[in-house]
Parts: sequence; C-alpha cells; structure tokens
Amino acid sequence: MTCGGYSYYPMNYDPGVYSASMIPGSRTQPAVSPMLMPSGPTYAAPVVPLGTTQQILAGAVEESFIENILRFNKGKVGTFYFTYQGNNKWNAMVYRGRVETAGRDHIIISDPSSGKRYLLMMANLDWVEFDEKINYPALHISPEVEESLTTSE
Repeated sequence: MTCGGYSYYPMNYDPGVYSASMIPGSRTQPAVSPMLMPSGPTYAAPVVPLGTTQQILAGAVEESFIENILRFNKGKVGTFYFTYQGNNKWNAMVYRGRVETAGRDHIIISDPSSGKRYLLMMANLDWVEFDEKINYPALHISPEVEESLTTSE
C-alpha cells in the first residue's frame, strides 16, 4: 500500500500469508525470515484485562471488584441505588431485590414480592445496602509473604 508516496506494509507481515502479488511493487518475497519480523506491538508493562484477578505483593491476590463482591452475596436481598444522568423525568431509581448474578457491566436482581427480574447496568450503580453481613472475597496471601508482614501494636 502507499500513502503520500510512502510504502506501507503491515507490521505483522508473514510471507506465508501474503503472496508477493498482493503487495504493490513487490516481485519476490523478502529474504528476511518471518521469525525476525515483529509480530505486533510490545509493551513495557503487562496488560491486564479489567475484572481479572491481579497479583499484589508477590503472593497476595486481589479480587475486590464490585461484580465479585456481588457474586459473593448471591441470594441476598439488597437495596440498589442508581443515578441516570440526562433524564428529565427521573434521574434516580431505587431497586430492592435478590442478587441473582453480576457481570463486569451488569447486575441481575429479582424482586422477591413480584418475581420481576431487573437487568441493571453497573455504570449507573451508586451503592448497595444489605440488611445482613456482606460477604467479602478473602485476601489470599502466600505463607512467604505472610511471614514477611509485620504489625504494629
């Protein structure tokens, strides 16, 4: 391909995928081994998708994302407070229901009195109140890290 008189070839060019006839101005395959060609971008720091377990302190595991906390409280009845911006009829709603499940961007609750189910977006969630103790994912710390931790008295 050309852009403004400059030739452009994809960074992950693989001679086994693209034939010479597919590349303008190319008559033969390059002499460079595909193993020496970069296959894509490289990153200085690891890229971790949101909502995944992450390592902390080389041995401690953090899982305190909202959806994980809601999953730990599956079956409990709570009051869910939501705010919706840009709505002139109503901009806040309160739902009372049993936690059915939770995903990265949504919660499904059911109203115990009517049986009605709600699919609610996490982006609008302000807070949740439960009438009983909230289950929280335990922080798992490796024995080596636990030994190195000190507490002040």
